[in-house]
Amino acid sequence: MAFTIFSDSGCNLPEKYLKDLGIEVIPFSYTLDGQLIQCDKSPDHFDGHAFYEKMRNRAEVKTSLLSPGAFQQAFRPVLAAGSDILYIGLSSGISGTIHSAHLAAESLMEEFPGRVVAILDSLGAGMGEGLLACRASDLRSQGLTLAEALPILEDERDHLCEFFTVDDLMYLKSTGRVSGVTALVGTILQIKPLLRGDETGHIVVCGKSRGRKKAIADIIALYQKRVKNPETQRVFISHGDCPQDAEALADGIRKAAPPKELIVAMHEPLTGAHVGPGMLSVFFLGDSRQP
Repeated sequence: MAFTIFSDSGCNLPEKYLKDLGIEVIPFSYTLDGQLIQCDKSPDHFDGHAFYEKMRNRAEVKTSLLSPGAFQQAFRPVLAAGSDILYIGLSSGISGTIHSAHLAAESLMEEFPGRVVAILDSLGAGMGEGLLACRASDLRSQGLTLAEALPILEDERDHLCEFFTVDDLMYLKSTGRVSGVTALVGTILQIKPLLRGDETGHIVVCGKSRGRKKAIADIIALYQKRVKNPETQRVFISHGDCPQDAEALADGIRKAAPPKELIVAMHEPLTGAHVGPGMLSVFFLGDSRQP
């Protein structure tokens, strides 16, 4: 039986992919200088330049997780219509949202006996979530049931590679990813960290580059070394208001190991608030998540 695919706005998928692949999105919210703002469902309608410019001017951004009630509100009409649900969400390593989804699923499956609400922790963020949601749609279109698709997606999650760099270490310092001394020294010496999503869904440092151009070159090298069957893949790039750097990364990826499809998008605000303007990332399926 067909199933309905949900993700959250952290999946960062352009509207075309949400529509063409039949992916439903539950939007996060955040506050910007005290004003509550609901995230757009896709980056197409997000004024990323204005958002990241405010961050450059030291605006205060606070983020929050999705509540069980938000999931119940989104899922209940779908279950009532007779469809099972697969939700692919933001990593449990950086958010409590997956826990909220599990609480909602348990309650709703009691309310709708015979219906299934499956929760897949992407162990990723941004377009890493989006990549898995797209793969879920591919499997559904091939006629696979939810029970058949889920173990395939769990295996692909374990091969999800997410590499990124940031322009200003002070944003990572504010979320405890690097120490204050490391951030200060890195800023002075123009050292750009290379980061990845690890096997438990946490953000970890996997290298350091001297300068922005070197960081982009190092990400391209990591992609070339780790990508698996690029000719069959969608590869995703997102950026925190640095479109020229994103195009440089995209050009390098096309030259190194051209994918079937390459999608570039502005990075959404919820996780963007934690990595800051100038963040540059790539998402693809590789040999494993291991370094």
